[in-house]
Amino acid sequence: MTDISLPAARLWWQKTDKAWLALGVILALTAFFDPIQFRPTLAFAANALWHTAPFIAFAVLAVAFMKATGAETLLAKAFEGRQTRMIVLAALLGGLSPFCSCEVIPFIAAMLALGAPLGAVMAFWLASPIMDPAMFLITSGTLGWDFAVAKTLAAIGLGLFGGFVTMAAARSAVFTEPLRDKPQVGGCCGVKKPFEGKPVWRFWQDTERADAFKASALDNAVFLLKWLALAYVIEALMLEYIPADAIAGLLGGDGLGTILLGALVGAPAYLNGYAAVPLVDALLAQGMSNGAAMSFVIAGGVSSIPAAIAVWALVKPRVFAAYLGLAITGAVLAGLAWQAIA
Repeated sequence: MTDISLPAARLWWQKTDKAWLALGVILALTAFFDPIQFRPTLAFAANALWHTAPFIAFAVLAVAFMKATGAETLLAKAFEGRQTRMIVLAALLGGLSPFCSCEVIPFIAAMLALGAPLGAVMAFWLASPIMDPAMFLITSGTLGWDFAVAKTLAAIGLGLFGGFVTMAAARSAVFTEPLRDKPQVGGCCGVKKPFEGKPVWRFWQDTERADAFKASALDNAVFLLKWLALAYVIEALMLEYIPADAIAGLLGGDGLGTILLGALVGAPAYLNGYAAVPLVDALLAQGMSNGAAMSFVIAGGVSSIPAAIAVWALVKPRVFAAYLGLAITGAVLAGLAWQAIA
């Protein structure tokens, strides 16, 4: 008789949402090992979600509006004209546009294939995963408007830095012939083909666009809910179990070492931009320096799995290595600047 248990288990694992699973496992372990802490953890997460609910609602509706109207087509404007202009516009759009990294893979692949300069593409790639309207609202609601504005400026600044460095070194061995022989242009998060042509602002008059608005709003609401719920639960447990002096000793202080460590830790420790906000809030409460917090979110955002996949899928390893190097360097510079200001 054929053993179907292994394929069934594999199928179950593939279909199970890992964020919901992790949330359930963490809560179950908390209830088992420390029942007294279970209810305070739930209360902390619920209160935090309630506090950020207005920001979540506005962000979800704003992103759904952008999707339904087809405003994604405006991205193409960043890749027209002189290269310096392209880099500036690409950095601005990357830091402000509401699209995840994997959604722009087909777009970037087409631009590279048509000869768009790598400097402009690099500017967009570096800035895009760090900040978007939804992340700005959630960051401002948790870490304050000053941190959210500073992170936005850091995202744009990193895009400009990476774009102009790439432009200056375009003829070097690192950046010549950057594309893979067979770029992978598929998405990693259920990407759907955007609307083409000019944006249609009265989207509700078009059935397809109205459906796109509803689908995008629902998808983003569920996405934000699951990741923020997981992050707030982890934040509550971090505040309870991790000694504040340990964090202060490792990531506190004003020196370059803590900022560099924040960037290096941010790369492997990052969940995603939304889940990172409550974690950084907890780390700051336990003594993490402002500069280390900024370098953590900048380096972590660029090196997170969706962002890294978007680059790795299209370019050769040497270009990918340059992408990571620019990200770490820019994160440290952003951390130093924020440490001096804050």
